[in-house]
Amino acid sequence: MTLLKPVKRVRDALNGVLLFDKPVGLSSNDALIQAKRLLNAKKAGHTGTLDPFATGLLPLCFGEATKFSHDLLDADKTYETVVHLGIRTETGDTEGAVLETLPVVVSVEQIEAVLAQFRGPIAQVPPMYSALKRDGKPLYEYARAGITLEREARPVVIHELGLLEYQAPFLHLHVKCSKGTYIRVLGEDIGRMLGCGAHLNALRRIQVGNLTIAGAVTLELLQQQTSEQRLAALQPVDTLLSDFSAIQLSDVLASRFLHGQRISLAKEGITPSAEPGRLRVYRQSDGSLLGSGLLQEFSVLAPERLISTTSS
Repeated sequence: MTLLKPVKRVRDALNGVLLFDKPVGLSSNDALIQAKRLLNAKKAGHTGTLDPFATGLLPLCFGEATKFSHDLLDADKTYETVVHLGIRTETGDTEGAVLETLPVVVSVEQIEAVLAQFRGPIAQVPPMYSALKRDGKPLYEYARAGITLEREARPVVIHELGLLEYQAPFLHLHVKCSKGTYIRVLGEDIGRMLGCGAHLNALRRIQVGNLTIAGAVTLELLQQQTSEQRLAALQPVDTLLSDFSAIQLSDVLASRFLHGQRISLAKEGITPSAEPGRLRVYRQSDGSLLGSGLLQEFSVLAPERLISTTSS
């Protein structure tokens, strides 16, 4: 009897960005796997993890968009979070065992005074329950084994920190912060300064760079949609480059750019409208994105990350 080999599923070469609203209980990697399967995509990656207990905006990049995903890793993030005063946990959130319970006798005035101390540049000690690695092993593995390691404080910036609501023992906060900020640690530190301890009861990310939760697709909706509707939910690749000024090149210059050549815009009679820095670069004839470039001194445009194309 001849055994039939299983037919290998053919994946589609999709390019774009899916604004995904991650649910509670799903890891960022699991969210990516499910979305990749539902869209039948060949290549995909996410732009920075959200803890399983957290919800909200998780931009997922497909195909050529993965080349620009690192920009979102470096982008500012905005959250809404609920801090539960009076209870400290092992992990700083709802997933850890309770370590201590303290009375909560705190006024709004005291809260506002403490919040003011966390606005601007601060130093944060990364939590033991994190994916940061020491000797090739994530810190959370040491923590689960009962081992606590010394960690150096890291500089982060809290751009915005506002009190949305206080109904003891719950603080509802709005936080806009730099990359590398641990909201769990921020909540714990606020509780410590208030003298009652704290952990995060809920965390929702509502913005990454210029991308917002508005219009983000939930897993439930994605599962209910047709293939055409899922594809329609993909944002174009240049959604990730919306912070940069744009420049358009003729077909001849586009071809040189795509072959990695630096272009003297001044010699080509082009006066860029932007200051030196990163640009998104398009082909003038059809408006297609070519990639990102670096505008250097003397109006020289150097290729940075290029979109794969057969029309160069």
